[in-house]
Amino acid sequence: MGIWLYLKRKIQANLFTITNRNLLLLSLLYLAVCWSLLVWAGEDELTSSFGQFVYYLMVTASTVGYGDYSPQSDLGKWVVALIVIPGGLALFAALLGRVATGLIDYWRAGVLGKRKLSVNDHILLLGWNGQRTLHMIRMLQHEEEGNRPIVLCSRSDIENPLPGEIEFVKVSSYTDSQEMKNARIADASCIIVDNLEDDITLSSALYCSNINPDAHLVAYFKDEALSALLSQHCPNAECIPAVGAEMLAKAAVDPGSSALHQELLASTRGMTQYSTFYPVSAAETNVEQVFMFMKREYQATLIAIQGEKSIELNPDLNVTIAPGMKLFYIADERIDDFKWDRLK
Repeated sequence: MGIWLYLKRKIQANLFTITNRNLLLLSLLYLAVCWSLLVWAGEDELTSSFGQFVYYLMVTASTVGYGDYSPQSDLGKWVVALIVIPGGLALFAALLGRVATGLIDYWRAGVLGKRKLSVNDHILLLGWNGQRTLHMIRMLQHEEEGNRPIVLCSRSDIENPLPGEIEFVKVSSYTDSQEMKNARIADASCIIVDNLEDDITLSSALYCSNINPDAHLVAYFKDEALSALLSQHCPNAECIPAVGAEMLAKAAVDPGSSALHQELLASTRGMTQYSTFYPVSAAETNVEQVFMFMKREYQATLIAIQGEKSIELNPDLNVTIAPGMKLFYIADERIDDFKWDRLK
C-alpha cells in the first residue's frame, strides 16, 4: 500500500507537469498513437513514408489544412477528428507557449542582469550613480559609435536602464568571482570604476586589475589618499580626482570657466578634448609644426603633449615632439586618421 501511494504521488507530481522532458514524451506518444491508428484505419497514403506522415500531421494539427492529403475512409476521418486535430492543437499550443516563455525569460534575465554575457573587447562600467552614469554612457556611445559594446555592472537594486542599447549585470559584490564572471572582466578592453564609496572603488579596481592587468583601468575617487594608494599598486591605472572645489574656485576667479570646462568635456557638442599618438614611423618634429598642421588641415588645436614624463600643457613652440608621443587636442569631432605625411 505504501509503494502504491508513493508511485501515485510521483505520477501526479511529474506526469502532469509540463516540463521539457514531459513535452518530448507526449510528442513521441502522440506520433506513435496517430501512426498506429491511421495504419489501423487503412490510410496507406498518409502513412506511406514517415516524412509524408509527419508533414500531414503538422499541416493538420496546426489547422493550416492545405488539402493535398486527407483521410479517405470513415474510420480515418474519425481518427483525425477525435485524435489528430485535438491532440495536435494541444501540443502545438504547449510548444509555442514553451518557446515564448523561454524567449521572455531570456530577455527578462538580461534586463535583471542575471544572464551570462558573450562580449569581448567591451567597456565595463562598475557602479551606478543615477543620471551621472546615464550621462557617461551617452557620452561613451557617442564616442564609440558602436565600436565597443558597453556593459554596466551594478550592486544597486535596478534593472537595465537602457535595454537593447547596453548589456547589464547585477551582482551583490564587485569582488565576488562567481558573479563577476558574467561581466567578463578578463575580456574587457576598458574598465571604469565609479562608486559612491571610495573604499568600494578601491577594492573593485584592485580586483579588476588582478583579473585583467592589460585593460585600461579608470577609477574616480573623492579621497586623494585612496587615489594615490591605487596608483601605487596599479601604476597603469588612471585615477580621476574630484575637481568640484577646484572648478568652483576657478569660476570665482575667472568667470565663465565652468562653462569652458563643460565644453571641453562634453562629447556631444562644441569643442571637445581628444588625444592621439604621433606615429612611431614619423620623423622627429616640434610643437610649432604639429600645431600649424592640425590647425591648417583639421581646424584642431594642440593643447598638450605627453612623453615618458608627465603631461606638458601649452608647450613652447620649439619643444621637440618625438615619435610615439601622445598629443592632446581640441576639435569638434575626434579625428580618426591624421594624414601625417602632409606635415611640413
